[in-house]
Amino acid sequence: MRVQLKEIFIRYYQDLFLSRRLYAGIACTAMLFLLTFFLPALSRLPELLFLVFIILIAADFILLYAQRKTIFVVRELPERLSNGDENELSIYLENFYTFRVKVGIIDEIPAQFQKRDLWFETILTAGEKKHIQYLLRPTTRGEYVFGRVRLFLRSPLGLIVRRFNFGEDTAVAVYPSFLHLRKYELMAISDRLSEIGIKKIRRVGHSLEFDQTRTYVKGDDYRTVNWKATARRGELMVNAYTDEKAQHVYCLIDKSRSMKMPFEGMTLLDYAINASLVLSSVAMVKQDRAGLITVAEQSGSVLAADRKPVQLGKIMAMLYREQTRYLELNIEALYTNVRQTIKQRSLLIFFTNFESMSALKRQLPYLQRLARHHLLLVVFFENTELHQLIMDPASTVEDIYIQTIAEKFAYEKKLMVMELARHGILSILTQPKNLTVNVVNRYLEVKARQRI
Repeated sequence: MRVQLKEIFIRYYQDLFLSRRLYAGIACTAMLFLLTFFLPALSRLPELLFLVFIILIAADFILLYAQRKTIFVVRELPERLSNGDENELSIYLENFYTFRVKVGIIDEIPAQFQKRDLWFETILTAGEKKHIQYLLRPTTRGEYVFGRVRLFLRSPLGLIVRRFNFGEDTAVAVYPSFLHLRKYELMAISDRLSEIGIKKIRRVGHSLEFDQTRTYVKGDDYRTVNWKATARRGELMVNAYTDEKAQHVYCLIDKSRSMKMPFEGMTLLDYAINASLVLSSVAMVKQDRAGLITVAEQSGSVLAADRKPVQLGKIMAMLYREQTRYLELNIEALYTNVRQTIKQRSLLIFFTNFESMSALKRQLPYLQRLARHHLLLVVFFENTELHQLIMDPASTVEDIYIQTIAEKFAYEKKLMVMELARHGILSILTQPKNLTVNVVNRYLEVKARQRI
């Protein structure tokens, strides 16, 4: 008996709400009763209207609760979300009521988004199906838990509101930016990489790797003519060359506290992780071997360079687990790890950040040692907030002082680029939002100039 009463309470009371229209009707009826003290001739009218009002409430209640098959709602989630990108989600609705209903929807999205105002309103006719689509942009990797979809439904009378609760807690993993990766792949297939900033690099000479000897076709470079094959075959033959393959490309990722700095909601580490994923994909498309090494106050994860189809999945899974550490970078541990792991000359792309020249000089001896054995490219970041301070007009002495200090720090970053170049180390100084494009461009340039 007690269980039945509880079910009745949940069904007919806990999910029942009063609408503003109902409160407005009650207020109007009360006003009419008040007027009867001054206009006795209206004494019957408020009672009649109040009776009609009660009948309408009862009819509205019957409309919402009498039908067994009411409405169906489900949130359609992807298997995983892409960090730093706009991910499309949708809510599917189907109305089984025999009349038009007005629907309000609250989607309980994960706490990481810090949004409590995600509210959708729509109208569904009898038997209508509808998708409500919206976008979410996660800024940290990890597990995101979606709660229930709560639906608030009103009949055409609109006096009371019935709530429906659909679904259970659902966990979705947020991985490094695979949507960004997919965009680069599609652009590469359609030969439209220039639209996202990838430059076409002029090749210097021939690649060193011979591909095949084939028949001469009009337009072939006459310098590639193979005279011995021509004499044997009795027709003009040329040598064909391909890009040199199986070169090793390693992304070295600094996880120390300098990479915790946030820009546009994402940390520098997340920008570096997204760029590393895209660069690894591009390197494998170019038939190179992609690998990964992380470091903070001690050696981190290591993934040997490879170009098997499963390698990109391994890289993504490894990057998904990486988190920023709150200690100083141990550059000596990185040097030792690289020397033990990488046995042949490779392209090392080191994602880190220097905020002062003294920070660079502490690491420079080890960077020089790495550059002796490998082609080293150091990637670090511009402080976009400093750039904004420099561009803002100065109206007070304090503003001028702040701008002077900001210009000093910005100029010091340029000095770091020159200091690295003086020691034969390649470098990229970039804004976080342009990181991926700049790194891919530099890789293609190094590849075209055969510097590895």
